[in-house]
Amino acid sequence: MSDTAARIHSTALVEEGASIGSGTAVWDSVHVRAGARIGSDCIIGEKTYIAAHVVVGNRCEVHAFVYVCSGVTIEDGVLVGANVAFTNDRFPRASTPELDAVRADDVEEEALPTLVQEGATVGAGATIGSDLVIGRFAMVGMGSVVTHSVPNFALVAGNPARPLGYVCRCGRPVHRGGRGTVVPDSCTCASFGRRYQRDASGGLREHAGA
Repeated sequence: MSDTAARIHSTALVEEGASIGSGTAVWDSVHVRAGARIGSDCIIGEKTYIAAHVVVGNRCEVHAFVYVCSGVTIEDGVLVGANVAFTNDRFPRASTPELDAVRADDVEEEALPTLVQEGATVGAGATIGSDLVIGRFAMVGMGSVVTHSVPNFALVAGNPARPLGYVCRCGRPVHRGGRGTVVPDSCTCASFGRRYQRDASGGLREHAGA
């Protein structure tokens, strides 16, 4: 069911059983499958595909030509750039081993989960693996291939994606340096003064009182 305040382009296909929140704009030729849930005040760009039972939070931007497969959960305030592809099958085949039937009906049951946590950015053209987490306010560079989980506030890029540093809530760098670089106990955003502390998981956490 779509909220009456949602704006859905006449060429978009929103299947019965999908849910679109108030204030969300669904642009031309988007396909939203049954069981998908999209929150309020989102933008879903043209020709994007959102599979069955995908969850998209509030105030997200999912740009044009994005493929969001089953098993993906996107929390509030996430930006997904154009031409991003999510994946959910570690052992993909078109058919059964006997080649007597396609396995499309089985894929959803076998879908591995991917969680994109609040505030994160996934740059244009990135490919996101499955069974991983992209942490809070993390940033994935354009064209990256993400094969492992990304810590909170981390900046990663490349194929496969590797750590390049850490970013603020605003997206600006607070620390630069690749794998093996010693992260200071605390960092401060030069633009907004927000303070961060190193955490045990390899990411950052917001300084108490920041």
